[in-house]
Amino acid sequence: MPQKGVKVIAQNRRARHDYFVLETWEAGIELKGTEVKSIRLGKCNLKDCYAAVKDGEMFVYGMHISPYEKGSYFNTDPLRPKRLLMHKAEIRKCHQSVMQQGLALIPLNVYLKDGRMKLELALCKGKKLYDKRDDMAKRDAQRDIERSMRARG
Repeated sequence: MPQKGVKVIAQNRRARHDYFVLETWEAGIELKGTEVKSIRLGKCNLKDCYAAVKDGEMFVYGMHISPYEKGSYFNTDPLRPKRLLMHKAEIRKCHQSVMQQGLALIPLNVYLKDGRMKLELALCKGKKLYDKRDDMAKRDAQRDIERSMRARG
């Protein structure tokens, strides 16, 4: 019986730094057997990957899954496009948002939920350099406040 709960396998930490996250969805990922085994070992990288709609289906591009060591000839291309499993209405909404507003679909997390591989997909808007500086200044100020509170307490 599969384990219950959520286990995060890989995160795209850079995404929240480079983009404003407007909306998120959960999508299943269509994978081969050796890819699942490799992801379970934590050999997945979400850096520089994105999602796009092609012929009414959602695909994630640039998601690197290292070949499974014991997979021999069953291993597939590490960078092959992987199909995402979402409802047709959700795919249509994502596609319309990307086409009209110039937004991007960026994967944030890959995780195991009740024994199934899931991907958290976000509709994002790119940050300008001054937005990134503002975020860093706020984070530093918050860190200083917490430090002074600990010193007093």
